[in-house]
Amino acid sequence: MKLRSVDVLGGGPGGLYVARLLKLRHPHTRVRVFEQSEPASTFGFGVGLATRTQRNLDAADPETFAAIVANSWSHEMSMAVGGRQVSLALDNLIAIGRSMLLDILRAHAAEAGVEFRYNARVTADELDADLVIAADGVSSGTRESRAEVFGARVDVHKGLYLWAGTDVALPRAVFAPMRTEYGTFVAHAYPYASDRSTFLIETDEETWRRAGFDVASERLPLDASDTDSLEYLGEAFAEHLHGHRLIGNRTRWLRFRTVSCERWHDGNVVLLGDAAHTAHYSIGSGTKLAMEGGIALAAAIADADDLEAALVQYEQVRRPAVEHLQETATRSMSWWDSFPTRLDLPVEQLLVSYMTRAGKVSVDRFAGSAGDVVRTALAQYARCEVSHVDDGNLTEWVLRQPLGTAFGSRRVRASEVPGLRPVHVSVSDPWGSGADTLVKELGADEAMSGVLLSAADDTGSVLTMFDVAERIRREVGTLVVARLDPEATELAVGALVTERVDLVDLGGAA
Repeated sequence: MKLRSVDVLGGGPGGLYVARLLKLRHPHTRVRVFEQSEPASTFGFGVGLATRTQRNLDAADPETFAAIVANSWSHEMSMAVGGRQVSLALDNLIAIGRSMLLDILRAHAAEAGVEFRYNARVTADELDADLVIAADGVSSGTRESRAEVFGARVDVHKGLYLWAGTDVALPRAVFAPMRTEYGTFVAHAYPYASDRSTFLIETDEETWRRAGFDVASERLPLDASDTDSLEYLGEAFAEHLHGHRLIGNRTRWLRFRTVSCERWHDGNVVLLGDAAHTAHYSIGSGTKLAMEGGIALAAAIADADDLEAALVQYEQVRRPAVEHLQETATRSMSWWDSFPTRLDLPVEQLLVSYMTRAGKVSVDRFAGSAGDVVRTALAQYARCEVSHVDDGNLTEWVLRQPLGTAFGSRRVRASEVPGLRPVHVSVSDPWGSGADTLVKELGADEAMSGVLLSAADDTGSVLTMFDVAERIRREVGTLVVARLDPEATELAVGALVTERVDLVDLGGAA
């Protein structure tokens, strides 16, 4: 397919990257990037790139990827809870400053022959190009102006977060909750340069209001940072800041917005990155989605005979991965929103809960890369010494552990456990009003001795059942048994080890 011209709205990572990829593949095509501000006005802190994203970027454009790696910072991961910090020796996590990343992408796009228009506030309707790529961010004017055509939906979540930074490279990435007089704040922090780290902090709305941050947010000028919050949180997280302070860059409290669209293109206009979809920061960055979307879009255009076919192919190829990631991200977001309720667990069990929260990693798989952490977590689960954990078959070892003196194994026949109230979990949101009603109803049932939960056999339904089970255990304080298909054994093991359920019925002999 021959394109005479391509215009890109937005000079973020996705827009810059796709512009270069298209110019490299179509050197005779005029490719322009329109950005409403100057390059020097870039704000933000570090951007993390996971292993799979690194592989994808390397395959698509080795030269640009090499420059990214050369200017990035590698780090391990850790979690600090209850005065103890446990690290995972991972060697594949890197982060790079957002401004540095943009400088690299801008330079490589220019090298390929991409043209730039700064301080350019234009709309897709004003551009006369064969293809218009709207990479204009989560607040996309292109998407909003054609919201009905795109079938756009923006869900605003209740929890709050702010992006801050600090002027030191932390020893490693760290997840750290901090209890204060107002409630719990949780930090997601990681180094991205020799003298810089990202420090994202989140909390629930009630804690945010008790701290008075809602009042500060209301009077904050548009381009200012919330210095009151930064000062307070800098003191709260002083032990993790190693004597340094929190710094802001247009830092203010935000609510995460999940963007989804039924269609990603309209005529010759196509949405890219946050303009089309977002996924919670705890599972992946908007930068990752936007740049990988750019790879898919450039490939579709190269393969198709006409523009409509290319844009259809782009969506068909990319949408399943995006929707899967969004589903995973939503589950991860719920885990972090409810993280303060789990702070009674030792940090090793919390790390296992974190790694298995979205059903992507089993306990057995996690043990392959973090054996000491998993063995300690299994000992905590079984209330035994670490030396008693059987490394030979973790799944069977977990299932055969007793529960007190009443049950000789965690695998049971539900029919042999008296007084269980059967509940089929069909809610889609384990923290929504339907689940609230269910938990309240079970709490009022004085006749039952426990709950027998079941759900549809697909992974999503099983994971939602475990989320509901965890709420019932913690809020009602009753025995929770989950009935599962044997194919869900790995998920069941994760739920047992992280104390989301007490017992499981996997069919067959107990």
